[in-house]
Amino acid sequence: MTESSETLANLSTEERRFEPPKELAEHANLTEEAYAEAEADRLGFWEKQADRLDWETRWDTVLDWDDPPFAKWFVGGRINAAYNCVDRHVEAGRGDKVAFHWVGEPEDDTRDLTYADLKDEVSRAANALVELGVKTGDRVAIYMPMIPETAIAMLACARIGAPHTVVFGGFSSDALASRLADCDAKVVITSDGGYRRGAPSALKPAVDEAVQKAKDNDDHEVRSVLVVRRTGEDVEWHEGRDVWWHELVAGQSAEHECEFFDSEHPLYVMYTSGTTGKPKGILHTTGGYLVGCSYTHWGIFDLKPETDVYWCTADVGWVTGHSYGVYGPLANGATSVMYEGTPDTPGKGRWWEICETYGVTIFYTAPTAIRTFMKWGGDIAGQHDLSKIRLLGSVGESINPEAYVWYRENIGASRAPIVDTWWQTETGSIMISPLPGVTAGKPGSAMKSIPGIVVDVVTEEGESVPNGSGGFLVVKEPWPSMLRTLWGDDERFKDTYWSRFADHGFYFAGDGAKKDDDGDIWLLGRVDDVMNVSGHRLSTTEIESALVSHPKVAEAAVVGAADETTGQAVCAFVILRESALADGEEAPESLIQELRSHVQKEIGAIAKPRQVMVVPELPKTRSGKIMRRLLKDVAEKREVGDVTTLADSTVMDLIGKGMKSGTGDES
Repeated sequence: MTESSETLANLSTEERRFEPPKELAEHANLTEEAYAEAEADRLGFWEKQADRLDWETRWDTVLDWDDPPFAKWFVGGRINAAYNCVDRHVEAGRGDKVAFHWVGEPEDDTRDLTYADLKDEVSRAANALVELGVKTGDRVAIYMPMIPETAIAMLACARIGAPHTVVFGGFSSDALASRLADCDAKVVITSDGGYRRGAPSALKPAVDEAVQKAKDNDDHEVRSVLVVRRTGEDVEWHEGRDVWWHELVAGQSAEHECEFFDSEHPLYVMYTSGTTGKPKGILHTTGGYLVGCSYTHWGIFDLKPETDVYWCTADVGWVTGHSYGVYGPLANGATSVMYEGTPDTPGKGRWWEICETYGVTIFYTAPTAIRTFMKWGGDIAGQHDLSKIRLLGSVGESINPEAYVWYRENIGASRAPIVDTWWQTETGSIMISPLPGVTAGKPGSAMKSIPGIVVDVVTEEGESVPNGSGGFLVVKEPWPSMLRTLWGDDERFKDTYWSRFADHGFYFAGDGAKKDDDGDIWLLGRVDDVMNVSGHRLSTTEIESALVSHPKVAEAAVVGAADETTGQAVCAFVILRESALADGEEAPESLIQELRSHVQKEIGAIAKPRQVMVVPELPKTRSGKIMRRLLKDVAEKREVGDVTTLADSTVMDLIGKGMKSGTGDES
């Protein structure tokens, strides 16, 4: 490792540890022995996990890795995802068990669906798709709010072997059109709209525009649009193409004979942003993906399906909603919560009210949400009975140590362990995480790869770094839920994920990471986000965590801006907690200097920000990721770039108007 890489690896330390609760440890689904078992016979370990599912035909070969990076798992096996998520639970006599407690955003708008209900609804929807001419292998696009019909539509597609592509309901008609054309979707399932912050939010108009754009730009024809009536708003209707869900689906038979498919049959395509501008269609197949989801959901969340009520707050438009909102929980026969709206409608305690009402025991959300709750203050959660929560999860990006501790104390009553999980759309399921019954939690660290997964931090040459050093995060061995390719583009698949360490056969995630002195892994963000200050490679993640550790800061984003003297300089954007200032008060210069000095104290002089800018909001994508390139435009006084992927495109205007900036000497 070079000296600069060593600097990246050794800036911050964390001494706090949280041992697993004794009772959880005594009855944990995954124990310390799982690591040794997986290491002794990795493929045998995965066979054991696959046996948790029901297969029509058992596989001949666990893994075919003869043509890397193209993997085939459980070769020769035949399986159906919908059968494993629904039918088998009903057949086992658990049809009366609640699958989803659904909560709409308007108060008192709720539905409970049992597994028997779900089986009937999925069967009806599958029959409806067949009536619309959907055949095995045809792609179906789903553009929906968080309502039960969204999960039903996904499972209906899986039931008949029609790969689905779910597009987040907040994406534009352009984004939807490009996805319809790329995967050649013949049917779109949507709704008139959903509810967002107390008001109906239309979806059907975007579908109408997207279908027309796909036809005009790519000569792509959508045959049918199946529409759920949710808000009752008037919609434009295209006779011969548009069909109401309640008219077509409700009239179908609740019986549908399930067909089983090859383990490698495509289950879904999920599009994720690409650096070239063209979205990447991540392909996941059925058998291996379902094994990965069910195993990790059962093991990492220590699921006890007889007693647990589980809530993953992610929208199904993202992979987290697929793996841990639909497929993983349902495959395990869990009872889940599904919520349509935002955490602050009609009040900032809505999530905690839902947790109290339904007795949520396992809660899985994103650090960006946790930091928002920090900003609002812990007294809001304190007004609700969260005593049944026994395990907390974090997903989406590294969780700052102070946000971790706040989450544990305010939501987990200082007793619930936190599983800080690292994985990607591409990996399909969790790769790095503490085991809640084994690991002494370390705030800010994802700890180490889970049993069955082989992750490492390596040098540019692909050599494993020693403890206390940083480098590139790689996966060294294939895993069941891995992406199989990019839809229609094998070469881009190889170039994007496998070319960096082609000689070693490693999958490169695009993230930088370090091993601490114990060998535990700390994620340092995308390698593209690493700053080079006076020859030292600095991680945005560590400096942001240092800022959030200040008692007046709720959230922070850091970028490297061009600097004539140091090459790049650290520029920080911070959101203060609501308790930090009186109403209408501006951040004083003394506070800004205090924050700069705080970073110096926590990390070192080299990391001291050149500027700290107090802002009302940060630019985030609809999945909660901070768009640092836009902040870099601000820091370098350039025209702000494309804002179309932001959840709220007006945020950059707010930053410009509400920014309170302070600078100082670089001592």
